[in-house]
Amino acid sequence: MFQATRRRLAIWYTAVTALLLLLFAIGVYLYVRNTLVERIDDTLNHVVEVVERSLVIEPVNSNTSQHRINLEASFRDNTDTVETVEDDHIDLEWFSPTGELLWSTLSEPLDIPIHVNRTGETVHIVKRKERHGEIETQGQGNTINSYSQFDTKDLEILLRQVTQRVEVGKQVVGYLRVSHPWFEVTKPSRQLILDLAIGIWMMVLSVGASGWFLSGKAMEPVHESYQRLKQFTADASHELRSPIALIQTNVQVALADLDSVEVKDSTLSHYRQQLKVVERLTQRLGKLVNDLLFLARQDSGISTENFAACPLDALLMEVVEEQQLLAAEKDITLTFNLIDPPDTETNPEILENWFTLSGNWNQLVRLLTNLISNALRYTPSSGRVNVELARIEATNRVSGLRSSYPQLQIKVSDTGIGIPAEALPRLFDRFYRVDPARTHPNKHIKTENTTGSGLGLAIALAIVENHQGQIQVESTVGKGTNVTVTLLVSYKNYD
Repeated sequence: MFQATRRRLAIWYTAVTALLLLLFAIGVYLYVRNTLVERIDDTLNHVVEVVERSLVIEPVNSNTSQHRINLEASFRDNTDTVETVEDDHIDLEWFSPTGELLWSTLSEPLDIPIHVNRTGETVHIVKRKERHGEIETQGQGNTINSYSQFDTKDLEILLRQVTQRVEVGKQVVGYLRVSHPWFEVTKPSRQLILDLAIGIWMMVLSVGASGWFLSGKAMEPVHESYQRLKQFTADASHELRSPIALIQTNVQVALADLDSVEVKDSTLSHYRQQLKVVERLTQRLGKLVNDLLFLARQDSGISTENFAACPLDALLMEVVEEQQLLAAEKDITLTFNLIDPPDTETNPEILENWFTLSGNWNQLVRLLTNLISNALRYTPSSGRVNVELARIEATNRVSGLRSSYPQLQIKVSDTGIGIPAEALPRLFDRFYRVDPARTHPNKHIKTENTTGSGLGLAIALAIVENHQGQIQVESTVGKGTNVTVTLLVSYKNYD
């Protein structure tokens, strides 16, 4: 229990830290990426301003107010600007007022429309490249035939662009478009993602190890307190056994002395009746203390009972034989069925130990006695209780694959009063008893037999879990109850 709690704490601590690191990494990535984009946009706008100042604008003629750009003087002769642009991987394009490309530093035109934008925009361009090659084949008569083959390949280009309209007065003399390759953003961004992923992964591993260590430290006082509580319960239960046994012995001695007195006195008869009540209560209290001691030992793991080979078929026969007397008194039919091995199984060693498992004989007797006595207790007269033992193949609930160990399945079915559906989830809780008013007990069921401490099924569950098994209860009010116990044939080595 404490290991599971420690594991959950470590997982939660690691998960929360990983989420915070992820949010931090996303924030860092967005900040760095936006910074890179803003830096490129500032560079492009700066180039636009420099080129605009270097443009040579001339009038078309002296009679008109029209102007034009002298391309030779503005671009081709301005080597400083062009070299600076090439060093920064920036390309320039100059367009006429009608949108015709007049000058460009690109080797091939981009063939995209002009869109005036001073804030910068990202443009996605797909270019189709044709690759030419010759293939030679061997023809008849050792003749070499050759032919040309064309192959096309799409080339994707991402650019960051700023387009500026150049005006003189109200006249548009052209458009200047400045482009910058987008890999100046994507390349450092990818590297940043890789660095952040590695850093987060290493941090998560470190936090996981730290969380496991710290959760262990945090659970230590809780574990110590829980151990003290369990030890106190076990010690208290153990210490209570002696005075209860002494009280019961003295009551029995007193009853024996009273029975030896032949004088018929109403006072002695009254004392005898009271002592019998005390004896019954003492027996019930002794059983309750023994049950608490058993559960305390199971919880604390201090049980010294060893596991050995247990033939479950022989064990069930003894338990059923012991319960036949109670069944006969209540006029209940108690049957026991063994499911024989299949005809395909021929291994004599397996057949000999077909119903043998590794377990504790006394605990299994207590488990099955509890289940069968409960079925008899809550079954009316003329009812039926059936006990069935079978060997089945274990299956994995997730994958559906067969396990390497078979299982033994015990089913205890009765035609009793049943259990309400709302009581089934709490059926194995300690000191929990189903409300008799909601179970509609039959009038033939003795009320004194239906009283109990509410620890029987809790003990049954503890025994089943101690044998690494499972127990399930299905019930319908007024029709009966089916209890299924599944135990591994061999999960421990025994002598």
